[in-house]
Amino acid sequence: MNIGALLTSAGINIALCVVLFSFYSVLRKQPSNVNVYFGRRVASQHSRRIDLCLERFVPSPSWILKAWETSEDEILAIGGLDAVVFIRMVVFSIRVFSIAAVICIALVLPINYHGMGELHKNIPFESLEVFTIENVKEGSTWLWAHCLALYIITFSACTLLYFDDAEHMCKVVVSLEKTCKSSFRPCCSGALTNSFKKISTEMNSVNGRTGNTDMHLDPAKKECPAAFVFFKSRYAALMAAKVLQTPNPMLWVTDVAPEPHDVYWSNICIPYRQLWIRKIATLVASIAFMLVFLIPVTFVQGLTQLDKVQKMFPFLRGILEEKVVNQVVTGYLPSVILVLFLCAVPPVMMLFSSVEGSISRSERKKSACCKVIYFTIWNVFFVNVFTGSVISQLSVFSSVTDLPAQLAKAVPAQATFFTTYVLSSGWASLAYEVMQIFPLLCNIFQRLILRLKEDALDGTLSFPYHTEVPRVLLFGFLGFTCSILAPLMLPFLLFYFFLAYLVYRNQIINVYITKYDSGGQFWPIAHNTTVFSLLFSQLIALGVFGLKRSSVASGFTIPLLIGTLLFHQYCRQRFLPIFRSNSAQVIIDMDLRDEHCGRMDEIYEHLPVAYTQPSLMQHASSQPECVKRHEDMDRGQSSSQDMEKGNEIIKKDRQRPVQRSLSLNSDKAVLGVNL
Repeated sequence: MNIGALLTSAGINIALCVVLFSFYSVLRKQPSNVNVYFGRRVASQHSRRIDLCLERFVPSPSWILKAWETSEDEILAIGGLDAVVFIRMVVFSIRVFSIAAVICIALVLPINYHGMGELHKNIPFESLEVFTIENVKEGSTWLWAHCLALYIITFSACTLLYFDDAEHMCKVVVSLEKTCKSSFRPCCSGALTNSFKKISTEMNSVNGRTGNTDMHLDPAKKECPAAFVFFKSRYAALMAAKVLQTPNPMLWVTDVAPEPHDVYWSNICIPYRQLWIRKIATLVASIAFMLVFLIPVTFVQGLTQLDKVQKMFPFLRGILEEKVVNQVVTGYLPSVILVLFLCAVPPVMMLFSSVEGSISRSERKKSACCKVIYFTIWNVFFVNVFTGSVISQLSVFSSVTDLPAQLAKAVPAQATFFTTYVLSSGWASLAYEVMQIFPLLCNIFQRLILRLKEDALDGTLSFPYHTEVPRVLLFGFLGFTCSILAPLMLPFLLFYFFLAYLVYRNQIINVYITKYDSGGQFWPIAHNTTVFSLLFSQLIALGVFGLKRSSVASGFTIPLLIGTLLFHQYCRQRFLPIFRSNSAQVIIDMDLRDEHCGRMDEIYEHLPVAYTQPSLMQHASSQPECVKRHEDMDRGQSSSQDMEKGNEIIKKDRQRPVQRSLSLNSDKAVLGVNL
């Protein structure tokens, strides 16, 4: 690929972005599109009256100023902790790649360009490989500059990752746990029955035994797929959720319950013994899907190397020799085709994560996010690198031992393709994101064709973390890997992150509705992916230095690898436990504070309705009722008398709160619930 093809791709994507952003700035002012571009504000205000600009048909940058001026505290209040984590990922990328761009453009790029000591006259028609490390001759003493740049990038990334992000996010998580009033989780509902039962732990004065006699009943008679259990304190719930309940670990499986809006009711009753089978099945299906995806990736790589394709298919030589056709086909078309195929990946991975058996919506989205990350890094990077190398050589690798050397040769050669991929999948995707093409078309169809007055889209859009988090992390992976190999990518990548900062903040403020929150669980994914990207970039650099026969650069890269591994291990010990579980100190302080403030009445008022399954609320009476699944599931809906007794028990319980537990012999998780 030459510079002309790159400029063609950049020109097409810039023109597309300008057109779409201009259309957006006009369409967002139209009253008929309020539910598309201001869905969150409409849902929160319960009104469609929004201040709109009078100049309805003139493009304006007002949305950019609003997105820029919104503080992180406002983002936290609007979108929750997950939104703050996501914006932090983008901010971290802006900071670290700003440093990388300055260092690599000023120091590394000139060395790459003049690496062979040649005079460059026709720059627009030169291959982009002259800007990569491939253009540096073997044994060059200037490779120390690449090693120095790698040290600066790694040190900057680790410093920013530790002080403006990992440590900051842990403080935010802890402070949010201390101040969050919704941490008192009420009693919960099951799937089929409407009944409530309290088992007291007080001593029975008559028989000298505890009142919780159901705990010793026949397991076969008490078997039940799942249940929610509520306790007097958060600390009791945490201990019950983490302690092994029986010698048989599969008899009772306990965990902390998700927030009420986060419960994924379809998976609550999946038997625990099926979970490992489901996970294996989804793993096999994901691998099969990745193998099938080799076909479009190989086709895309064939378009980037037309000289090899012309040798294999001589009848296409006449068409492909046209200058305009050549530049469009090599510079723009491959990345666009790959992006279109990748659009099918997030929905498929979300389906796999649903089948996997997650009991919370946030956990399902987190699992889908991890799958999409693995899939995109493998197919967008590794498969493109290997298939491109195979096509260029028209042969396969002779042995497994040749893979490291071939990888070190192939990555710099494919860096030009990754640059065009950033343009197509990065810049263009942000333009489509802000335009909301699909909701906009649905809104037009609903109003003009179906003639509906009510908006079917209101309150239905939530932020697609399983799509956007992998995209941001993939671009970070490409940036770290290609920073010293092909620094020409960094300005395009940096512009993407600046634009993403504005677009995503605008979408969080105006469009997406936060229905549930994972509590910042996407940050460990970002942290691990970033460290993996640093390690992989160092390994690739080590291989390239070895091929270039630079023993000094190779020798200094090894300590950098060891230092990065030690940094990662320290961060795992220091920060990861905070994201995995609440600390006992924090929840004890919360219990004491709520006990002194007298918030127990408020908690019990909220108790009967918080965990009611949505499908059951349609059949319930106007007064909220606390329900759960019990052992007699074949009887269907319980009688109103049982529900009245349950409500009476709750009312009595407000005067005398005691620790509560539910007798259950189950192969499915018993969820410890904080109350």
